[in-house]
Amino acid sequence: MVDIKDFYLNTPMKRPEYMRLKISDIPEEVIEEYNLRELVDDENYVYCEITKGMYGLPQAGIIAQDLLAERLAKHGYHQSKIIPGLWTHDTRPTTFTLVVDDFAIKVMSAADEKHIIDALQKDYIITVDRDATKYIGLTIEWDYEGGKVHIHMPGYLDRAMKRFKHEIPRKIQNSPHRHIDIKYGATKQFVEAEVESPPLLNEDVKYIQAVAGTLLYYGRAVDPTILPALSSIATKQAKPTENTREKVKQLLDYCATQEDAIITYKASNMVLCIHSDAGYADEKNARSRPGGHFFLSNNDQFPPNNGAILTTATIIKAVMSSAAEAELGALFLNAKEGVYLRQILTKMGHPQPRTPLQTDNTTAEGVINNKI
Repeated sequence: MVDIKDFYLNTPMKRPEYMRLKISDIPEEVIEEYNLRELVDDENYVYCEITKGMYGLPQAGIIAQDLLAERLAKHGYHQSKIIPGLWTHDTRPTTFTLVVDDFAIKVMSAADEKHIIDALQKDYIITVDRDATKYIGLTIEWDYEGGKVHIHMPGYLDRAMKRFKHEIPRKIQNSPHRHIDIKYGATKQFVEAEVESPPLLNEDVKYIQAVAGTLLYYGRAVDPTILPALSSIATKQAKPTENTREKVKQLLDYCATQEDAIITYKASNMVLCIHSDAGYADEKNARSRPGGHFFLSNNDQFPPNNGAILTTATIIKAVMSSAAEAELGALFLNAKEGVYLRQILTKMGHPQPRTPLQTDNTTAEGVINNKI
């Protein structure tokens, strides 16, 4: 792992920007050092010209990124045109992902490592973590002998609970969202009627959106069990109600009382495999929910399971007319995601054979394979 220090700072700008500061917001030692009182206008503002990148400037990220791309191109490194964030070299087998100023680099030799580090050190101050234990908020534990890697985010949920001032419940919550009661012996499945609920105030709306955004990163990174609850909340976060707040409370109770999630990846031949499923008419307005488990395994007839590289838990916009149709919709959506993942893996140096796509619905499988 490599990190660039002060990545957003001092990047030259094509044209200057201007800003004004209240003199009362500037420390006295700065005022005296630069004689700012001579520059104060009638409203007690000091006007500044900005000629280089700085924190808080909206375009600071893109101008720093463009300059980095220009500098790395001189050494043969280029970002993929179809996979943002993935970089490769013209002749060397080096690949790396770049998120803002954090590099996760894969090299095949000491010479390749020296080449990329020298290219970065020419223009930037960098720190190098050869143990590769931290990346974009993730804690990474390598088990080379066992051929495994464990990824988790210790302390993330504790900080989230403090931020949202959520009290830890005495009783353990084992479900991130309310389950639908099973009606044994029923021959038909009916949609639950929408319960009227009063809308929330503006400050509560911001609270709902903040919780959803904070937990979404955690869910996508290490704990996909909360993704169905988050997608259900997301459909209401623009105009949330009291029912939405109850859903958020149950989700926070679940996160607060469960152990920190850890996702484990086992060494494999990097062959993409997909498990597809669907829940029929289990969301409001008779919508159905597709789900997908994407993992990397071996090119076997029955590929062994592995940690998820992607978990989908969305809601189909159209109303499905049957469970089989919901399963077909899920197969389509998951295959669509799989096409892009195949491109990513191929670009990373892992050419893909045919991708096995598994479903548990015999009717959907028969239609897809032209048996019925």
